[in-house]
Amino acid sequence: MVNQVNPREWTFLSNHGHVLVHLNRYPDSLVKEIAEEIGITERSTQLILADLQAAGYVEIEKLGRRNHYRVNPKGKFRHRAEKSKPIGLLLKIFS
Repeated sequence: MVNQVNPREWTFLSNHGHVLVHLNRYPDSLVKEIAEEIGITERSTQLILADLQAAGYVEIEKLGRRNHYRVNPKGKFRHRAEKSKPIGLLLKIFS
């Protein structure tokens, strides 16, 4: 039996990680769709997309009025404990 000392909800992936996994699965998603799937606001989603693009994890290509997202699987994890590993390993788990 698991001891529930702290019943707060939490997940292993940050919202940035969730957005990255979502984009890898659905590269033609709308910001609204991403936000709904992750459970965050559209504004938060836009900020995360900007972070991921600025750091080189995602390329955003404008196709008419829509965006197409291309994830860079060679990008490295950011935390010092995993920084030698490519994010492609994570994406492979969830694809």
